[in-house]
Amino acid sequence: MANAQTFHSICRWTFNAGKGGFVPANIRPAWAADRFDTVAFIYLVKEKIAPRLPDTITLGVELHYDNEINEQNAEAVAKALAETGLHLAMITPGAHIHFGYGGICSLDPKERAAAEELGRRTVELAYGPLRKVWHPDPDRAPTLVIWNGSFGYDLATVGVRQMYRNLKESLARLCQLEQEKGGLMYIGIEPKPNEGHPAMLLPTVASALLIWRQLADEYGIDRSKKGVNMEIGHSEMIGLDAVYDVVEQLEERAMVHFHLNSQGYNDGIILGGPGRYDIDHGTRVNGMNIALAGLLEQDGYNRWLGHDMQPRPYDNEEQAIDRVVRSILSWEACRRAAQQLDVSELLALLARRETARAEDLMRAALVEAQRQFDALYEPTVSA
Repeated sequence: MANAQTFHSICRWTFNAGKGGFVPANIRPAWAADRFDTVAFIYLVKEKIAPRLPDTITLGVELHYDNEINEQNAEAVAKALAETGLHLAMITPGAHIHFGYGGICSLDPKERAAAEELGRRTVELAYGPLRKVWHPDPDRAPTLVIWNGSFGYDLATVGVRQMYRNLKESLARLCQLEQEKGGLMYIGIEPKPNEGHPAMLLPTVASALLIWRQLADEYGIDRSKKGVNMEIGHSEMIGLDAVYDVVEQLEERAMVHFHLNSQGYNDGIILGGPGRYDIDHGTRVNGMNIALAGLLEQDGYNRWLGHDMQPRPYDNEEQAIDRVVRSILSWEACRRAAQQLDVSELLALLARRETARAEDLMRAALVEAQRQFDALYEPTVSA
């Protein structure tokens, strides 16, 4: 239903002063690291974003351990979340910041041990000071996301197989630790094909699904609450089909979190697409997102929908905040359009091979989604 409660999470990573390099590093000076911390981010979400969203949306935050939250600021972050009514939706080790030689799959035993320690501290922090700011519904417990940003290599050698074996062993240990703490979190692998390294372990949704089966078979890891945090843009980066990737996850009962940000090419307007590094456009109204929203609605998925997006290089702070609002409302508009789509008629047309008429239905849904977006967005402009 259009008025059903939905759960959206906003990534701390989004709020930065600028990337630097080819574009200015201080285009959003108010968000410079020396004046804008994670506590300030939480209050910004509450004060600048939450009032512009329907009351059917519950908000959470996504944090990288070590560089955004650690043992020194955890209590202050937890206090801010409690005061604002926001929840911890996702936490991930910031391994990619520290480990350039494989992280937990590294052939360097010192690096591997240090990376495992980073994962252990992430779990302990989630179950420690942050435990009180989890959503009260166990089905909305936070996701521990294992992003493969450090699981990379640039030499094609027989050593890659040992790296993969190291990865399985380290992931099994992390799952066992989380189980000892209570087994209440969801654990998702976030696959990515490249960036940081020309080749990555766990580059696709299929590879993430496979390793969970191997962990169950070889280490006895319980696969419940284990799965994938797919990011649409990661599938798009190498020309994979994001719709089919979602189907695979749903069939495996393995969607535990979902990052909606995209490469942007699929709407025919925003530049991006395969062969480019991660662009991190926010969600937009387009036909693919209507299909994805319809799949999630059919499945009954109602966990966190993440917005791990970046402002455009020329956005000031106000414009960047507006991008986040637009991203959340765009998904909601696509979801409402998907609910109104006559699925029985669509399937009947496809069965009769009347694909042109089926296309007409999807185009009509796209028009409806834009209408829904306008109705949701316009009242927020002066909020």
